[in-house]
Amino acid sequence: MPQPTALCVYCGSSPGRHPEYAEQARAFGTEMARRGIALVYGGGKVGLMGTVADAVLAGGGKVIGVIPRQLVEREVAHKGLSELVVVDTMHQRKTRMYELSEAFVALPGGFGTMDEMFEMLTWAQLGLHRHPCAFLDVRGYYAPLRAAVDHMVAEGFVQPGQRESLWFGATISSLFDWMENYDGGNAARVIGPASIKA
Repeated sequence: MPQPTALCVYCGSSPGRHPEYAEQARAFGTEMARRGIALVYGGGKVGLMGTVADAVLAGGGKVIGVIPRQLVEREVAHKGLSELVVVDTMHQRKTRMYELSEAFVALPGGFGTMDEMFEMLTWAQLGLHRHPCAFLDVRGYYAPLRAAVDHMVAEGFVQPGQRESLWFGATISSLFDWMENYDGGNAARVIGPASIKA
């Protein structure tokens, strides 16, 4: 696929315990701006969310934040974005972020990051979209998740083609290279025992 024009980034509203998390979020945002890729994200100015947004803005890039009304104060909505979309519910937030994006990347984060990214993976599995989904693995943060996903494949709950359509890696340049060569993969398949080859 061609380079996405808008990329959705899921990540923590906290900075994490190690400076490298923020350093990589900043580097990722800087690279997005350099490539002319708009950022779609959760709209906060704190944690890794704020770091990646500030980096895109500092590089002259476009940033669209999407945040539920009840979290505007709790997550300290970023007031300096290109556009801030305020919605009523978390479901509307996820749907709007999906509608605005052509690819999905998870930086380190917690339950919210997992919820958002796995919904996109599920939608890909169901054939609702064919956009790339990737985890940027900073400091080995996603190594346990990668092992868990591989275990799901080994136990017959995730098909190999679906696993091949999901990227894990530690370098920003490799992530963008993978996205530019992504062809939609084999994520969308009939779901059920008959579709899983031994």
